[in-house]
Amino acid sequence: MKVICDRCDRKSAYYKEYSGESLCGRCFSESLREKVTKTISKYSMLKYGDKIAIAVSGGKDSLSLLQIMITLCKKRCSDICVITIDEGIEGYRDESLDIVKKFALQMNVEYKILSYKELYDISLEEGLQLRKNMKMSSCSICGTFRRRAIDIAAESVQANVVATAHNLDDVLQTFLINILAGDVERIGWIYPEPVTYANNLRKIKPLTEIYEYEIAFYALVNEIPFQSETCPHMNEGIRTEIREFLNKLEKGHSGIKYNAYNTMIKIAKRIKESSDKEHNRCILCGKDSTNSICSVCNIVTALKQ
Repeated sequence: MKVICDRCDRKSAYYKEYSGESLCGRCFSESLREKVTKTISKYSMLKYGDKIAIAVSGGKDSLSLLQIMITLCKKRCSDICVITIDEGIEGYRDESLDIVKKFALQMNVEYKILSYKELYDISLEEGLQLRKNMKMSSCSICGTFRRRAIDIAAESVQANVVATAHNLDDVLQTFLINILAGDVERIGWIYPEPVTYANNLRKIKPLTEIYEYEIAFYALVNEIPFQSETCPHMNEGIRTEIREFLNKLEKGHSGIKYNAYNTMIKIAKRIKESSDKEHNRCILCGKDSTNSICSVCNIVTALKQ
């Protein structure tokens, strides 16, 4: 790594091995925000006057996204608010809720917190105790509940855009999970171009082209407080093993994850364009669904029967 930043005369603090660029903390932060701006523009994620609900969990990714979006949206005259979901994981979620509240107040943005318990009359921990077998993983239950909860929270604050902090690593892991599960249709959902659903919500992922470790460095450089403790249920699914596999590849072959991401995008675009499945309304709850009964209602019914 070079001693001096390639963009200015300050001391270098970060070396992008895949590009050979050495940057100081300030220039690194600027370069990351520039990349996010390009992603937003490339996929037409935002429109003038949007009200954006940013899903913030209290981790490094979502809090960094919040700070970045506040900076970027000053130029776009967009309104921003924070939505946070409480899964009901004892001894884990309380810390992050406190971090989110304090950071939202510091950033002077509105925030809304909803819990699984108030939405579904069941917390994640209660759901895990009720499940009949381990095939219904904690990540599967939580992910399904979370997506719906985020939609409801966004609607409650009159937002028309939901921004989540999925990074390049996240979407690449999801791509491989879908391949291994044989779920081809879901691969099309990965494509970053926003989709407007039946509830008129547009969902965007501004960090989709950013490495996870670069977001972590951004959070540290910009002194963003975040919860470092990982979810106690994270190792139940296959995602952790895929994350470790990809990180090992990247360590030996710099840039391989970004190459794989670009290939994934081409595949996802083709699948999305060829998909003819329409979005309907769930006959039980009336929410957006590709089937007659949505995945949320299916899970709640299976857990409570």
